[in-house]
Amino acid sequence: MPLLAAGLIVLLVTVMIAGVSVGAIGIPPDVVWSVIASHFFPGSVEVTWSTGRDSIVWEVRLPRVMLAAIVGASLAIVGAALQSVTRNQLADPHLLGISSGAALGAIVVLLHTGLFLGLATVPLFAFIGALATTIIVVGVANLANATNASRLVLTGVAISFVITSLGSLGIFLGDPRAAHTVIFWMLGGLGLAQWAQLPYPLLALAACGTYLLLNARNFNAMTLGDESATTLGIPAGRFRMIVFVVCALLTGAAVAFSGIISFVGLMIPHLVRLVVGGDYRRVLPLSALVGAIFLVVADTVARIIIPPQDIPIGIITGLAGGVFFVMLMRRRSNAG
Repeated sequence: MPLLAAGLIVLLVTVMIAGVSVGAIGIPPDVVWSVIASHFFPGSVEVTWSTGRDSIVWEVRLPRVMLAAIVGASLAIVGAALQSVTRNQLADPHLLGISSGAALGAIVVLLHTGLFLGLATVPLFAFIGALATTIIVVGVANLANATNASRLVLTGVAISFVITSLGSLGIFLGDPRAAHTVIFWMLGGLGLAQWAQLPYPLLALAACGTYLLLNARNFNAMTLGDESATTLGIPAGRFRMIVFVVCALLTGAAVAFSGIISFVGLMIPHLVRLVVGGDYRRVLPLSALVGAIFLVVADTVARIIIPPQDIPIGIITGLAGGVFFVMLMRRRSNAG
């Protein structure tokens, strides 16, 4: 485990540097390192590159690559946690309508209210929408006494349909000329990443990710069922609710700055379990690392296919996820 984690960290740093290097204008990796060093430690490196390259590395590509790593890690660790507490291998961060709520918040801003708080308006309303949706799901589940895994999933799906319908209504009633902006956001993209935005998803990942990692043993127990978890001293219903709220906060913070990115939380935990087994003391941290690597690579691919235009990253992750699950079903069919 330590050796594998160390190898993944090295791979993550490598793909991040590669992601900063490649693009419509290629920049050698040694120049990338020098630019980063010059900003962190002014005067430590002789400046031999142009102002344009400095801006490309520091202002455009590096925050984008870092956001990709943060979002990838967030979505992957949330997917792993939800798959445990719901005992549903197809669970992902969008299971409870979190992404639908975030999309509704973005639609309200982009098509109706405008950016009255500046560039922070869209991520702020997306986060509020994600959090409000989760509160509604938890509230409805408690009201209907549907706190077990299967009923919570059904509640989340039902609320997700309602929120999605409201989002569609918002698009229908909004300015058609701005609809393409909403569609691009709903397909996922990291092109608007800025240094000022990074602390928010990073803080959410640090706080919520720490909670999930500290409860790895509880996730192992939850995979055995509520009765077994209760026998082991874990209040299954309450723990599940807490995990849902934590996952909503983490997903909302990620989706608010990246748009809706599918399949990461669904696919990455499966890949990790194929390698290290089902122990969540390994699955959770390794899922975060592999998720970060995957999304950095996916974003790099999205930037270089038809430069200088960006393909929405949700298209790349959707294609990769679809191919992965076809292969997974074929593998399980052969094993059966």
